Amino acid sequence: MPAIRPSLAHLGIFVSDLDRMERFYADVFGLVVTDRGVGAVFKNRLVFMSGSADQHHQVVLSTGRQADAPSTIMQLSFKVASLAELRDVQARAAAHGATEMIGLNHGNAWSIYFYDPEMNRIEIYLDTDFHTPQPCADPLDLAKSDEEILAETRALVEARPGGMDRRDYVEAMQGVLARN
Repeated sequence: MPAIRPSLAHLGIFVSDLDRMERFYADVFGLVVTDRGVGAVFKNRLVFMSGSADQHHQVVLSTGRQADAPSTIMQLSFKVASLAELRDVQARAAAHGATEMIGLNHGNAWSIYFYDPEMNRIEIYLDTDFHTPQPCADPLDLAKSDEEILAETRALVEARPGGMDRRDYVEAMQGVLARN
């Protein structure tokens, strides 16, 4: 019998300034409010947001975080389909107050990291056609052309032990998952 593997469907974030955070996630990620109200169990104000027609919510913002409380989020990751989209989200995030922006080439993904207005780390990324054992984090300069970034990534992957085409990695992982 195959193992049951739940997939992550949505996440909730405790916030200090609900209105500000709603605007940020709407303006940067294009999420729309699908519902709002006060929780039945947790009596916090809630804002449900989604960017997908078939998911009622992907993010829930909840009051309940003290203004001086540090974030406990390691990262929230959002996936895009192209380097052009990665550049676009990077620009929107910067225009809406994102801080400490850094680009990293992980070999298997191209990522931009930054902090939202309440210092939760956000990652915007897209997969590459490669696999590289992790951690791997070379600088990513989105001012370069797509072709230059691809050539740098290919060289990075070829120079690292265990680097391979993503198709080969996926095939190997399918075998591992089938055995577990």
